Amino acid sequence: MIFMNALEQILPSDRISDNETILEKHSADESYHTPALPNVVVFPKTTIEVSRVVKLASEFNVPIVPFGLGTSLEGSVIPYQGGITIDFSLMNQILEVRPDDFLVKVQPGVTRKQLGKELKKYGLFFSVDPGADATLGGMAATNASGTTSVKYGVMRDQVRNLQVVLADGSVVHTGNMAAKSSSGLHLNGLFIGSEGTLGCFTELTLKVHGIPEKMVAGRAAFTTLDNAVGAVIAILQAGIPVARVELVDASSMKHINLFSNTDYLEMPTIFIEFHGNEAGLQEDMNFTTEILEEHQCQDLAFEADTLGRNRLWEARHQTAYAFLHHYPGKKQMVTDVCVPISNLANAIKQGRAAMDASGLAGGIIGHVGDGNYHILMMIDAQNPEDIAKANKVNEQIVSYALSCGGTCTGEHGVGVGKAKYQLAEHGAALQVMKSIKDSLDPHHIFNPGKIFTDLN
Repeated sequence: MIFMNALEQILPSDRISDNETILEKHSADESYHTPALPNVVVFPKTTIEVSRVVKLASEFNVPIVPFGLGTSLEGSVIPYQGGITIDFSLMNQILEVRPDDFLVKVQPGVTRKQLGKELKKYGLFFSVDPGADATLGGMAATNASGTTSVKYGVMRDQVRNLQVVLADGSVVHTGNMAAKSSSGLHLNGLFIGSEGTLGCFTELTLKVHGIPEKMVAGRAAFTTLDNAVGAVIAILQAGIPVARVELVDASSMKHINLFSNTDYLEMPTIFIEFHGNEAGLQEDMNFTTEILEEHQCQDLAFEADTLGRNRLWEARHQTAYAFLHHYPGKKQMVTDVCVPISNLANAIKQGRAAMDASGLAGGIIGHVGDGNYHILMMIDAQNPEDIAKANKVNEQIVSYALSCGGTCTGEHGVGVGKAKYQLAEHGAALQVMKSIKDSLDPHHIFNPGKIFTDLN
């Protein structure tokens, strides 16, 4: 009661809620992990308000979970220890666009599509495209990437500066607006991907890019996964500057056709896109076509107009929803790993074999241009046998990824689902991470139980 009274001195009552519906909305993300209710949800509008809320929570030792839109896939925003969920939806202002510097400053609640609409006025775009219309704060928290990472890089590559509220309520900046710096420790890299365990982001300064003169997308179908992955590797080895290159397996193509009313061949398929000028793109497309044909491509189609490209990528982005639509009442366990490109073909074959052996329905998709692939498995979340099967597949693909120098998650984050693999992946370095956590958040009020579960 004392805590709530103090909270009401910081925020007006209409931005503090313990309404059951609001609590439930903030009890889960898009994963299969068991929901848990926060005790209260707050909706700040300014950095000062966030700072005061965090300082109060620190004084009372109350857990804090930052929340964007809840699109995470490993339970990162589920408040298993209750406490306060800070919802950043009202901190959704685009604060400054600096077109000459190719930079934009935003609040954490700004969504990817909201930013894209504003940047288009300046002939600019933000490159990170995870599929979901996630918030920029959430994307930084999980180091999101997506379909364009093969050309433009991941979220970590786009962040120049963060404004962060630390556990004692103090506010720091982690970088600057310069294109490079040799000054001090790289704090941007420390906070990006920390999933709310080290602080709350209240502003982000992001790198943006000029909209290409021309874009062409293509779709290439193959009889085998080996041929499809081999073609991707050959394209990358040839130095062709592809902007996106995605793999969708035969099962996923079948579900895409059913959901999106398309008539694509139900074979392992590469979705590819090129950005550049007219002359350069034609040369890249011709060279790519030769490589695809050398790898026994069965069907090849290019889309140069905006409508055709959007239709192609919309079908790819709807893959997860296509499976959900086909299996009503079931949930998805979506897991991802990332491996060195040279191990990608074997990793995907091993993943497909593990899923087939489990008997679970699902598919494989991936941002294969950077060695990152995903397995979608349809499960009955109330059936322990289904959960056990899905966990076994997850363990098998993670084990393979780690064995060849990869990572247990390329972009989904650790949350609770991948916490158990942290020691195996990082070894003694995990203790270094824990020391940093202890130093910045000595009472572990920030998103407790995430990433460092094995060490808490």
